[in-house]
Amino acid sequence: MAIAIVTGVLGGIGKESALWLCRAGYSVVGMDVIDTVEITDFDGYDFTYVKGDLSDVASRQTLVDTATQKGEISVLVNVAGVAPKVRRDILEMTEESYDFVMGINTKGTLFLTQAVANEMVKQGKGGSIVNISSCSAYTSSTSRGEYCISKAGVSMITKLFADRLASEGITVNEICPGIIATGMTAAVKEKYDNLIASGLVPLGRWGQPEDIAKAVVALCDGTFGYTTGQSFILDGGMHIRKL
Repeated sequence: MAIAIVTGVLGGIGKESALWLCRAGYSVVGMDVIDTVEITDFDGYDFTYVKGDLSDVASRQTLVDTATQKGEISVLVNVAGVAPKVRRDILEMTEESYDFVMGINTKGTLFLTQAVANEMVKQGKGGSIVNISSCSAYTSSTSRGEYCISKAGVSMITKLFADRLASEGITVNEICPGIIATGMTAAVKEKYDNLIASGLVPLGRWGQPEDIAKAVVALCDGTFGYTTGQSFILDGGMHIRKL
């Protein structure tokens, strides 16, 4: 059975992506920081949970080792990400906050991708890597500059690995979600409700984790087998410039 690694697997997008991959027939190895032994959402599926911190090298290695013990890794979905603990104007952003966000969103994603890519190359059977970036990779939010910078970094990580791994038959793409109903956006729900009502999102609704999960599966199952280094914007049309 094909092995898929999913980080941030207990969050909204991570959990939904893992469930859709399970339904598609993958054996999923998921990692998150939550200390739990009961994950009923995955009952009946071939799912293995690894508690770990993406910014920690030992956690990343444990995740990769757990996956390779189950079989050959076919898929990596980098979902894990954090927002600043406190939103501050970029003129007041702290180095501590920057290091926290970048350590997980960018550095952790980079070096886990490196580790998994080396396994895929060793296996010699190709594979698919999907990075969950954000509309914040190209949209300014001056109250959370470290998050925007971290996601812009994920976009370049995608391009670099897509370039390097194309000759190995490994595709690397990214999904840039817009306003998605997850735990991360719950704290600013009223703000986004008002923005959506005012027309910010042409499709007129919040995005749901399954909107992203469906695209993840399509990027892993060969549907977009001739596409690599691409950014897929799933934001309900929010990126459209209008006069």
